Amino acid sequence: MTDNPEQPVVLLVEDDGLLLMEASDTLADAGFTVLEATHADKALKVLENRDDVGVLMTDVDMPQGSMDGFALARLVADRWPGIPVLVVSGMGTPGPNDMPDGARFIPKPYEPTTLVRTLRACVRRAA
Repeated sequence: MTDNPEQPVVLLVEDDGLLLMEASDTLADAGFTVLEATHADKALKVLENRDDVGVLMTDVDMPQGSMDGFALARLVADRWPGIPVLVVSGMGTPGPNDMPDGARFIPKPYEPTTLVRTLRACVRRAA
């Protein structure tokens, strides 16, 4: 586990390089440790090889990889139930069965402060 339970390791899954960089910088500036993955398959490799991931933040629409962000969110909730999930998307709001129980959603574009506040809330609720 991390030294600071308020600022866990965030696994950030985003296929858009600019958005990945911006979100990563925002979260790092807020004190989070950020691991980056450009699609779901890379994210799963990170999760299988590390035990310190404290929260998953994933985009929905990722053309690369074997699944979209909703499928990744459901898989993570199933295999790693202790990891809270935040889903972000510019494609509209999720349907009733898209997200796992307890997952949060933020539409894009989002304000950096909203991102940080929502991630912290995810972590607090999971603690």
